[in-house]
Amino acid sequence: MSEALVAAEAAGTGVEPVPGASGARQFWRRLRAQRAALVAAGIVALLVLVALAAPLLTALEGQDPTTYHPSLVDSARGGVPIGSFGGIGGDHWLGVEPQTGRDLFARLVYGARISLGVALASTVIQVVLGVVMGVASALGSGWVDQLLSRITDIFVAMPLMIMSLALLAIVPASFSRPVLVTLVIGFIAWGNIAKIVRAQTLTLKGLDYVSAARLSGWGTWRIARRELLPGLAAPVITYAAILMPVNISIEAALSFLGVGVKPPTPSWGQMLTSADVWYQAAPQYLLLPAGALFVTVLALTVLGDGVRIALDPRAASRLRVGTGRKREAKAGKEETA
Repeated sequence: MSEALVAAEAAGTGVEPVPGASGARQFWRRLRAQRAALVAAGIVALLVLVALAAPLLTALEGQDPTTYHPSLVDSARGGVPIGSFGGIGGDHWLGVEPQTGRDLFARLVYGARISLGVALASTVIQVVLGVVMGVASALGSGWVDQLLSRITDIFVAMPLMIMSLALLAIVPASFSRPVLVTLVIGFIAWGNIAKIVRAQTLTLKGLDYVSAARLSGWGTWRIARRELLPGLAAPVITYAAILMPVNISIEAALSFLGVGVKPPTPSWGQMLTSADVWYQAAPQYLLLPAGALFVTVLALTVLGDGVRIALDPRAASRLRVGTGRKREAKAGKEETA
C-alpha cells in the first residue's frame, strides 16, 4: 500500500487506499500457468548453472579451453580432427577444435560464461541508464526534458553495430575484450528503454496516488523513489527480459566479425568465426555453438514474453478474446455454408 495514500486518508483527503495484495505471488502464479515460459526458464537456469560450473565441469572432463593438442588433429589434411565425429571420446566429450585440437566441450561451457555474462552486464547498464535518464526527463523542467530527450534521440538513432565496430577497432588490444564489449553495448543501446520509462513516468505522474503524495508534502525525488519506481518495475523488467537475447546476439555478431572477444578466450560468436571453413570435415564445430546460441536466444525470448504476460495479464486476456472472436466467426461461416 502506498505510504502517500495512507497519509492522505489519515489527513481526511478522501483518497481510498488500494487494497494490499502480493504482487510477487500473483506474478509467479501467472508465470507458472504458462508451460512454455516454465520450460524456457528451466533451460535458462540450466545454461546459467553450466556457465557458473564451467571450471568444475571441465575438471571432471580433465581438459581446459586453451590447451592445444596437435597430436589430435591430422596436419596432412589441414588440421582435421583425428577419429570419428571430430575426435569424440572419453577424454574429449564433444571432440576437439580443428587445427588447434582444443577441447570443444571446455570452450563451449566457458563460452556460455562470456555470452551470458556480457548480455547480463550490458542489460544492467542499459536499464540503469535508461531508468535514470527517463525519470529525470519526465520529472525535470521543460528545458531539462528537451535536453535529455534530444540526447536520448541521438542514442536511439545511433547505429549500434557500426558504432561498436568503430569503437572496438580503435581500443588497444590490452583492454579486456569482454568488459569492452559489455561497456560498448551498455552505453550505446540504452535509448529505447529511456523513452519507455519517460512515457510511463509521464503517465504515472497524473495518477491519484502520486497526487496524494504531492498533497502530503513529499518532494519530487521522494515521490520518484517511493511511488514512481515501483510502478515502473513491470515495463522495465519486461523490456530487460527482451534485451537479454538481443545483447547475446550482438555479442555473438561482434565476435563473429572479429572485433569482439578474441582468441584464446572462448565465445560462441568467436567459435563461429572460422567454423564455416570446417563444417564439412567437423560439423559439430559449427553446430554446437550455433545450436547453443539458438537455444539460448529462443529460451530467453519465450521467457521474456512469459514475463510480459505475467506482469500484464490484460495482454493475455486480449489475446484470448481475439482468438475467441475468430473462432466464433469461423464457426458462423461454417454454419451458413
